[in-house]
Amino acid sequence: MTAVLVVGSGIAGLWTAIRAAEAGCDVTVVTKAAIGEGSTPWAQGGIAAAIFAGDAPARHAADTLAAGAGLGDADAVDVLTTEGPARIRDLIRFGVAFDRDESGIARGLEAAHSRARILHAGGDATGAAIEAALVATVRARGIRVLERTTLVDLVVEGGRVVGAHVLVEGEADAAGATPAVLRADAVVLATGGAGVLYAHTTNPDVATGDGVAAAARAGAEVADLEFVQFHPTALAVPGTPLISEAVRGEGAVIRDADGRRFLLDVDPRGELAPRDVVARAVWRRMAEQGGEPVRLDATALGAEFLARRFPSLDRACLAAGFDWSREPVPIVPAAHYAMGGIATDLDGRSSLPGLWAVGEAARTGVHGANRLASNSLLEGAVFAERAAAAIAHAASAPADLISHVHDGGYTIRRTGGGPGPGGAADRISADVDPSRASGPVDRGELQRLMWSRVGLERDAAGLAEASARLDGWRAPDPVDRRSVEDRNLLDLARLTVAAALARTGSVGAHTRTDAPTTAAAGADGARRTDLERQAA
Repeated sequence: MTAVLVVGSGIAGLWTAIRAAEAGCDVTVVTKAAIGEGSTPWAQGGIAAAIFAGDAPARHAADTLAAGAGLGDADAVDVLTTEGPARIRDLIRFGVAFDRDESGIARGLEAAHSRARILHAGGDATGAAIEAALVATVRARGIRVLERTTLVDLVVEGGRVVGAHVLVEGEADAAGATPAVLRADAVVLATGGAGVLYAHTTNPDVATGDGVAAAARAGAEVADLEFVQFHPTALAVPGTPLISEAVRGEGAVIRDADGRRFLLDVDPRGELAPRDVVARAVWRRMAEQGGEPVRLDATALGAEFLARRFPSLDRACLAAGFDWSREPVPIVPAAHYAMGGIATDLDGRSSLPGLWAVGEAARTGVHGANRLASNSLLEGAVFAERAAAAIAHAASAPADLISHVHDGGYTIRRTGGGPGPGGAADRISADVDPSRASGPVDRGELQRLMWSRVGLERDAAGLAEASARLDGWRAPDPVDRRSVEDRNLLDLARLTVAAALARTGSVGAHTRTDAPTTAAAGADGARRTDLERQAA
């Protein structure tokens, strides 16, 4: 029986675990907090799929590739959009009760979608509804779950991943953590993103990029780490809670300090332009206003509609002291999603034999340089389904667990024919001369540095400064969850800065103020044009 170790308990991890267990694998799920405490329950807007009349996967694919600024992988996008409807049906079978209206399943519109195709549950609690259904399914199947167990590093023997080093916390009131080794035939990293790299993020505090950092240390290929999505509408209060894009999809608008709706001057789609466009426009208008937040105006939607359609957001605004049905609320951009991660094929295989990645931790290529709204939950479901099937198939053909092997060390792969030498790949060493380290890394200082120098807008001078400061910090020994996370954040910060320096032009979410915007076309660009013609 194939032993499968799944690290992470969001939609991608639990989906992989359920499907692999159904296929006869011996599955263990590891999660560093309690099951159900990852980023998935925080997802508000919904999940996108072309299941409604007047829509088609080709339209969804064209929208996805357009939002990705020409750098999306057309084959991966085709998989996402054509297999997405089946995964929606699976979610319904798992017990997710999507919201309904007089036409059947309700649908919403979000930025850069050409059709209303966003399914939601509980108004603005889609992720929580999906997570609850998957957790219930895992428990009903009797799948082994190890909570409060932190991934430290991967175990690599003979060039193959054969397990993971972990720290197992004691009871809630006990001090310390116990190291352990969990061995498996296949290790699946579903550890989510790394929003905690930044001083302001919409992510929960578990989003420290543990899987990507561990994979990179083990020698797996990582790609596109420079593409960090900043959500344009986080409430401007401590913790920067997300205000879903679905609010703008329902008609809310963004106004500057003078009450002027300024986004139509930037893009004819206004508030429904791609996220990178809206986030940069908000950021720049704030700079023009001396740092004062802009305002999200949802007052035209009315109190009754806001409370019914967005109950969680309604409560969050009221708790922060705002009645958003009567007044515009202050908003700021915040780090939201990692488009890059562990490079995988269409079945979740990494460049290291025995290692797989799914969800936000993986770089499948579907997002390109900027993720289309509400594609993240769909990506988790679609590629987890494929990874589980491929792992189960490999039980009878073990060689299928092996993809290509490279020579180790950190690798950053840049997508597309964009700027920078080499085109396909740049290698950097993550080894830092210990003699240069002036002291241990401080998480707060690292987050502020990343926000100011590697945020919505970057330039060579700021990135070089960030690189020098990061090289001067020393990673802690991984003895507990906090120290493991801090080591991962430092490793990922160094890799992200290197990737941002290597991509010398601006594209999608990667904006270099010292470089022009570049367009990446090539084969994927031609494919995008074909899809757009089909969708017309």
